[in-house]
Amino acid sequence: MKNNKYILVVLALILWTCERDDICAEGTPTTPRILVEFFDVTDTDELKNVPRLSVYAAELITDETTGEIIFPETVTEATLRFNENSNSVELPLKVTEELQETTIRYYFETNTNLRLDENAATNSNIDIIDVTYTPEFVYVSRACGFKSIFNSVSVIGNAGDDSIDWIQNITFTTSIENEDTTHVQIFH
Repeated sequence: MKNNKYILVVLALILWTCERDDICAEGTPTTPRILVEFFDVTDTDELKNVPRLSVYAAELITDETTGEIIFPETVTEATLRFNENSNSVELPLKVTEELQETTIRYYFETNTNLRLDENAATNSNIDIIDVTYTPEFVYVSRACGFKSIFNSVSVIGNAGDDSIDWIQNITFTTSIENEDTTHVQIFH
């Protein structure tokens, strides 16, 4: 019985000393990813699936010793999306030092299945998107700490090695503070 009293006293002290701020609530906004949606170039209000879309971050598919870009043939840690029909994708942004301009490169591949098949006459189409931004740290709470928001955002696309743009136009917001809105619209 004495042991039970000690256990109850210890539990009461633990619960009493825990404050509501000690646990970061699940719904608390954290560092946002960049939300990209794909639209029809002829009907700019209509979402349009990209056939067999794969998305890769350049840092994850670059061979460290040779510097060569190696596109995965299956789903790996380097693939943000792989060979799926999709009209949107969320991309992580690298958090560097506060207020330091950063650029991250993504490869957007359409018709990935054509690169993977045995027919040498067919191939996928890869366009490159460079996202430049400046991270800023914003205090959330004692339990959650800081989150990053991204300012001075710019998005530039190019056709890559094949010189054929499947991405026709890009619009974007200049700041990313949450994941509630579309940050980049790609028209194809």
